[in-house]
Amino acid sequence: MTTQAYRESREQVIERLGSSAETGLSEQEASSRIKQFGPNSLTEKKKQPLIVKFLSQFKDIMVIILIIASIISGIYEQWLEAGVILVIVVINAILGLIQEGRAEKAIEALKKLTSPQARVIRDSRQQIIAAEKLVPGDLVLLEAGDIVPADIRLLESTALKSDEASLTGESVPVEKDAAAVIAETTQLGDQRNLLFMSTPITYGRARGLVVSTGSQTVIGSIADKLQNIKDEDTPLQRNLNQLGKWLGLICLAVCLVVFLQGILMKNDFLPTFMTAISLAVAAIPEGLPAVVTIVLALGMKRMADRNAIVKKLLAVETLGSVDVICSDKTGTLTQNQMMVTRLFWPDQLVEAEGQGYSPIGRLLDSSTGEPMPENPILEYLLVSGALCNDAKLTQSEDGSYAILGDPTEGALIVVAAKAGLDQADLMRQYPRTGDLPFDSERKMMTTYHQGFPSAPLVSLTKGAPDIVIQRCVRYLGPDGLRDLDQNRRSAIIKANSRLASAALRVLAFAGKDHPDGTIHDPESDLTFFGLMGMIDPARPEAADAVALCNQAGIRAVMITGDYQDTAVAIARDLGLMRPGDGVLAGAQIDGLSDEELKLAVENTAVYARVSPDHKVRIVNALRQNGHIASMTGDGVNDAMALKSADIGVAMGITGTDVAKGTADMILTDDNFATIVAAVREGRILYSNIRKFVGFLLSCNVGEILIVFLTTLLHGPRFVPLLPIQLLWLNLITDSFPALALGQERGEPDIMRQKPRRQKEPILNRIMLRTIVIQSLAIFAATYTAFRIGLAVYPAAEVEAVVDNLKTKVLEASVGARTFAFVTLILAELFRSFSARSEHLPVFRLGLFSNRFQNRAFLLSSALLAVVIYVPAFNRIFTTTALNAGDWLKIIPLALLPFLAAEVDKFLRSRKAKQ
Repeated sequence: MTTQAYRESREQVIERLGSSAETGLSEQEASSRIKQFGPNSLTEKKKQPLIVKFLSQFKDIMVIILIIASIISGIYEQWLEAGVILVIVVINAILGLIQEGRAEKAIEALKKLTSPQARVIRDSRQQIIAAEKLVPGDLVLLEAGDIVPADIRLLESTALKSDEASLTGESVPVEKDAAAVIAETTQLGDQRNLLFMSTPITYGRARGLVVSTGSQTVIGSIADKLQNIKDEDTPLQRNLNQLGKWLGLICLAVCLVVFLQGILMKNDFLPTFMTAISLAVAAIPEGLPAVVTIVLALGMKRMADRNAIVKKLLAVETLGSVDVICSDKTGTLTQNQMMVTRLFWPDQLVEAEGQGYSPIGRLLDSSTGEPMPENPILEYLLVSGALCNDAKLTQSEDGSYAILGDPTEGALIVVAAKAGLDQADLMRQYPRTGDLPFDSERKMMTTYHQGFPSAPLVSLTKGAPDIVIQRCVRYLGPDGLRDLDQNRRSAIIKANSRLASAALRVLAFAGKDHPDGTIHDPESDLTFFGLMGMIDPARPEAADAVALCNQAGIRAVMITGDYQDTAVAIARDLGLMRPGDGVLAGAQIDGLSDEELKLAVENTAVYARVSPDHKVRIVNALRQNGHIASMTGDGVNDAMALKSADIGVAMGITGTDVAKGTADMILTDDNFATIVAAVREGRILYSNIRKFVGFLLSCNVGEILIVFLTTLLHGPRFVPLLPIQLLWLNLITDSFPALALGQERGEPDIMRQKPRRQKEPILNRIMLRTIVIQSLAIFAATYTAFRIGLAVYPAAEVEAVVDNLKTKVLEASVGARTFAFVTLILAELFRSFSARSEHLPVFRLGLFSNRFQNRAFLLSSALLAVVIYVPAFNRIFTTTALNAGDWLKIIPLALLPFLAAEVDKFLRSRKAKQ
């Protein structure tokens, strides 16, 4: 197992795996082991058939209610309405089906990371085989440029470095050492004698034994856990499901009461049953799922225009409720591009400006802030950094820069270019004749060059400051070489400590002349040139984004595999750490129980040296504390936490395919600030969803009251609205104003409000009050109109069967029902203008400032006119044409809910001021 291999010596690993450091496994033994361990590939769960996935989308309570509504419509041969409802249900199911493919795509992306081939020694012969045929005990050869094909315990290594940023978040390649034996339990990033599947070798060469393959590797474990993390409902889904359950219960209860009342009063079965059906239709907001889907889809488009691609429809709204953003450091809050920011030589400190790998920037005297004049010591320092170097700076067609090789070495090339020193020109002027590669024992690298005026051959050395400074006997001063006495040596050591304490990665640079043109002991008796400190700097826009998060009541925390000092320095630069906030390291998290971690996360701003499992534990602890947590990241190491979070956000440019495949949202500009813009859009969307949910429910409750109370007062033959009329109203007339409410621009203070609580219902106290007032006003207006309609168009006698005898009974006239139908529609259309804000009077917003609302009003009014004045629709909807006098009676009544809403806002506002 990989988990114990780093604690074993090379001899112990060879013995345990039954292999050889020279001859490797035999072909016969390899064939036997592949049967035992299986192929070296990531396992996938057995996929569900497409039809099973599709049918599983119909479990949602609102969907079930809609299907029932469709069946009811079909019973009464209302095929158009039944068809429209079924289309809505099927569209929602297809959207859900699309989302289920995300986990499978994440596993496919993980597979792409693995190496397709491996160089092995079997039966003492070197050969290239498919990586999936590797087995534990195989002897593997690796060099710079290779992708590690399995988890490997090193047996030999020469100047070896591997890039583990995607697994651990560490921003620079990790030095590896076959001789290291680590006794204690340690984090992934500190296991220096192991190489991990899918990580690239950036420097050196190695030989090692495969210790784990397939799902037993670190990346295989991530793949398995990704498949086992279940997608959970978003807060909006939970709210709508709860709402659906309540609506279903109310619908059943009211229908049952009316039906039983009709039976007990010995009313005809058919009209009694039709009344119950009318109530069922009235109680169900058939247009709600479609409106939610369309509004969220429009929100997705607006976010995409702002560089945030949302893959999961309901994640659009979830963004608006986020109160904690857990962000990876490398590539998310920082640029994932090492940059030299400080240069030092005795009596001089220089600051380097610029962004990432761009060679544009100034070198400033830190004491004056002025650009540095030409300086021979600065030139020596920069030239040595550019020449003692195996990396290359490249520029793509779009003008962006990248580094081929070690990012640390790349930073040295870039800072030299800022002073006008091009590496390629320097290489031609001072050609390299040889080198001593870096290794973890010497902690230095030395190159040999011709062309310097001081000697026919010069060696240039860079490395760990404590090692290089110890080997220096002189330094380069403004007037030439000087002896490096103890005072000057102490000053250099202090300068190194200051740079290191600022979380900079510091390298020392020195050189030696070889007058006779031959190399003699090139790494002793050195001349000190200076120090360079570098860091993966914070993104320039990240600090402003963090400040906006704080203003919006959102806490941003950093979760990284990098070292604590580096993480804390970046966090302080960005303003992530508040007074009282602490830091937790991965080893400390291991010592905490889940309950203790739940307490710790409330006051922790930085998590350093953490593993993928730690990230998931942190996210889960925050969620269990009631937070709605977003996880931001770009690496393979972020994938599990991205999926565990309420919403996972991946970087589009620097992000791996695994992270993008798992995330709910992708930032196409890799800009942390885009998250804040997306949060604002999410808040506006949720606010708008609440507006149209409140609007639709007040309409539906008003409809229930008018059908229920009128039936109780006058009997089922005087039900004022027929099922077909209610279905038309709910699906068509109400939906357009609701869609318009979904396009509101948002309240001006939306980003100064606190995030809503996770368990906060979509119907809060103010909305419930509004629904009660509005539904009563709608009932009052519609019932009054119905009574006036009965006076204008008296009840008609119809034949009916009562107690098995044919007789004539009174029934509400078509004209009276038309009065009720038109008044109800107009009342809801007028009411939609008031629903644009819960607090602000509509006249302050501007009565006609929402152009979508204006269009919705005109369209719905036109549809109403068609139903009233086109004879064919008169027959379908049981309506009659109204005259001018009828309209004069109806319109004042229809304005009642609008006026009631505005008066209620005024009273609440006055009370709040008092």
